[in-house]
Amino acid sequence: MSKTRIFALVGIVVLVAAFLTNPSEEKYEEVLRAKAKELLTSQLDYEHEDAMQLGMMLFGDRVIDEFLANNVYIKNYYLFSLVEIRWQAEAQVVGGGALGQVWLSSKIDSEADKIILILKDL
Repeated sequence: MSKTRIFALVGIVVLVAAFLTNPSEEKYEEVLRAKAKELLTSQLDYEHEDAMQLGMMLFGDRVIDEFLANNVYIKNYYLFSLVEIRWQAEAQVVGGGALGQVWLSSKIDSEADKIILILKDL
């Protein structure tokens, strides 16, 4: 078999593997929900840990769910996906996923800081 055919077959196998292992939306939501809880907890900086945990149980999950539903978009390109946050007519890619993994960039921290500052001013 020629090198060209081997290279073509390997390329096809890699493309099929990438297509089959592209993370599902549930995987993205799981990773984003965990990151959002982490960011919200760090921004709320309460003295009493028990009060903060109770507040997160009562209100935090609902706030996170609404934010994810209204402002986070996953663009599926079949071989990979991109996570985008849209806030006040701005869109910023903050992560991506391929081969069964989801990665979030450090941009998500700076975008969260901007959003929190805007919300505190309201």
